[in-house]
Amino acid sequence: MLLEIKELTKDFGGLRAVENFSLNIKKNDLIGLIGPNGAGKTTIFNLLTGVYEPTSGYVKLLGEEITAEKPYKITAAGIARTFQNIRLFKDMSVLQNVLVSKHFNVEYGMFGGIFKSKLYQKEEIRIKREAEVLLDRFGLQDKMHLPANSLPYGEQRRLEIVRALATNPALLLLDEPAAGMNPQETAELMELIRGIRKDFKIAILLIEHDMKFVMGLCERLVVLDYGKIIAKGKPEEIRNNKRVIEAYLGEVEE
Repeated sequence: MLLEIKELTKDFGGLRAVENFSLNIKKNDLIGLIGPNGAGKTTIFNLLTGVYEPTSGYVKLLGEEITAEKPYKITAAGIARTFQNIRLFKDMSVLQNVLVSKHFNVEYGMFGGIFKSKLYQKEEIRIKREAEVLLDRFGLQDKMHLPANSLPYGEQRRLEIVRALATNPALLLLDEPAAGMNPQETAELMELIRGIRKDFKIAILLIEHDMKFVMGLCERLVVLDYGKIIAKGKPEEIRNNKRVIEAYLGEVEE
């Protein structure tokens, strides 16, 4: 099992944002986490990445408990994420954005960096080469020296995914990756995510409000409402689930 989430609960004062959330994720899974606004989806991501500490429950990655670890330790352990609102280092270049993440995997320590040891120089060449390969894979190599904030919106989304992949994750969390995209960009993103799973051999858990996108991409769906799981299953099972329909549209009168 890649990731085991067991009865994860998060309270904010008197508000219970997530209640007894449990989910197992296997290597190479592609799972969608869906639900109405305010259902607790992004809170789940924040719990998995150490932004929030759970009130109860636990998270294990490859059998090792990572519950409430610091975000940088969780990233180093193998979980990377993107955000609902793009969070690039906008005044840094495209290449520098990726290099920030590549530094999670260097072998030299603080003193090697300060004194620019031979290992430091060797590692800096290696991660720069690896970053350029990643940017080329995602069609951004010709823009690697431009400021990140000069890229069109769709390419900024793509760069954020590249930066997450640069940490060599086992699990990639995508928070509304299609938000703000036009239909052509959304279709291209679907193919991009399929390619990421195939080429990088990683599991992907994503949040998305575009139901056509989710139903056409994910193999399994988990539906949240008011912080609780109300349904799990394949897209065709979720599409006609009465509780899911009520959660999105309100209870239908007889």
